[in-house]
Amino acid sequence: MTWIKTVSGSEDEKVRIAAEAQRELYPVEYATPVHPTLDGETAGIVASHSLIPDALYHAFATFGVLMSPDLPLKRYQHEMITTMVSVTNRCHY
Repeated sequence: MTWIKTVSGSEDEKVRIAAEAQRELYPVEYATPVHPTLDGETAGIVASHSLIPDALYHAFATFGVLMSPDLPLKRYQHEMITTMVSVTNRCHY
């Protein structure tokens, strides 16, 4: 849950469309949320972009495109890279 105002897809059609459109770009293994919300709405970092639906779509669609199974890196390679970036940046997650 974010500490800032968010807008749910049920409140705003543009937010719903942006969230659904960016999710469609994610590989199938990312379809099930690791930490789903109780109300089934978009969680945390994605919801924090809901005040600007175009930013929500473009920021997270970029991730979806970068994770495309058509690209040469496999999921485990993505995970190794993100782990090293997190360690380098002293990030907990």
